Amino acid sequence: MDLIKDIDIITAEEAQACDYKTTTDENTGKTKKLYIESYGCQMNFADSEIVASIMKENGFDTTSDFLQADVIFLNTCSIREKAELTVRKRLTDFQRAKKAKPELTIGVLGCMAERLKENLLQEEKIVDVVVGPDAYRDLPNLVSAAEDGQKGVNTFLSREETYADIAPVRLNSNGVTAFISIMRGCDNMCSFCVVPFTRGRERSRDPHSIVAEAQDLFSKGYKEVTLLGQNVDSYKWSPEENNKARLNKKEEEVTQVVNFAHLLEMVAQVSPYLRVRFSTSHPKDITDEVLHTMKKYDNICKYIHLPVQSGNSRMLDLMNRTYDREWYLNRVTAIREILGEECGISSDMITGFCTETEEEHQDTLSLMDIVKFDFSYMFFYSERPGTLAAKKFEDDIPLEIKKRRLAEVITKQAELSSERNKLDFGQEQLILIEGTAKKSDQQLRGRNSANKVVIIPADHAKKGDYVRVKIIEVSQATLFGEVLEVNPILL
Repeated sequence: MDLIKDIDIITAEEAQACDYKTTTDENTGKTKKLYIESYGCQMNFADSEIVASIMKENGFDTTSDFLQADVIFLNTCSIREKAELTVRKRLTDFQRAKKAKPELTIGVLGCMAERLKENLLQEEKIVDVVVGPDAYRDLPNLVSAAEDGQKGVNTFLSREETYADIAPVRLNSNGVTAFISIMRGCDNMCSFCVVPFTRGRERSRDPHSIVAEAQDLFSKGYKEVTLLGQNVDSYKWSPEENNKARLNKKEEEVTQVVNFAHLLEMVAQVSPYLRVRFSTSHPKDITDEVLHTMKKYDNICKYIHLPVQSGNSRMLDLMNRTYDREWYLNRVTAIREILGEECGISSDMITGFCTETEEEHQDTLSLMDIVKFDFSYMFFYSERPGTLAAKKFEDDIPLEIKKRRLAEVITKQAELSSERNKLDFGQEQLILIEGTAKKSDQQLRGRNSANKVVIIPADHAKKGDYVRVKIIEVSQATLFGEVLEVNPILL
């Protein structure tokens, strides 16, 4: 049980909620230094790149050493208690920097800032600025006020803000892959989830700015983009609702609604050498049109993260997921029929949700056997303040039962991951090299279309290369390839 002793509820985007990324050093001659730590989901990491861009325009370079910083930001996650506790502990680490440099400005950004608002200023005496996900444009003003001895809060949730006009500063970039945020907020009210309350209502970014960002990344040498949203399949943009009706292409007017399938095609058409991924899909919204678009373009990766959360329809209803077991399996059947068995499918699963019976837990295990997920993010339920579940249901499943059920789900997924990876043995696959392997600098690490890690010898290629390989060895989590061709013609 040691493997799961600290596991709590999160979704796939928040799977690294207690990990963090920091800024790298940038020296362009600006007078002040900014240090950012980003916790949680891919959306948070993308937001930090927006924050860095805003601050860069207002006289800040970035630093990897918080002791050299004039401003420290923690971009936070509020999806689980452990993530918030990690941030609070980190704030105590910054106390010595504040004591040595009283003029240092410390800010808490993101979901935790939105959830706790002014309380953070009172509870954490060293915090000067508290800013929610939709108020980053106000950061220069709030930092300036803090320099004058004032403390500031802006947690206004917008129905329009998408930061579409801001070119993100790529932090911690490998120069190969990048995130593009296509929408913000969430209209789904899953009863266990705090995101709608911390990120606000759903709104889509205009397609012109998304395509332009993808084109810019490709021109700078990036080979893969991941389109990000809490629920990408509900992306919808129209000239009437969004009041922006121009595309860069021949300056023609956009006269019809752009849904996610249309957007996916527009980004795929930037170049066949630009891979396209997306996250996250919602089972109630993913359409056959999206699946057929994925099939049409080889550079749209054949991988879908499709969170199920539970294999039991009563549990799904209590979770307010707005689909049942039958609907989910129908969507999986469509994926397999349109994209083939080789399409990667991953999921999120929660064990021990309120009132879950042993039979309902077994429904989750049986659904796993039917779908055969390539991998999953698996957690036991932990109540979060302010969610619908916290208000309506009793968290009544004992912790030891939650952990036991989670252990069974983890064991089942390990079996399925091994089974799925064995199907790759002997197959020829195209991978994109992202960098050196974690365990050896004599090996390179890439991913195939199905989002599986493939390891090859380092003397055959370099970061950013496309490599055609033959899979000669598999493990539960990794594939190992023999190089057949480097940078093959993809047209």
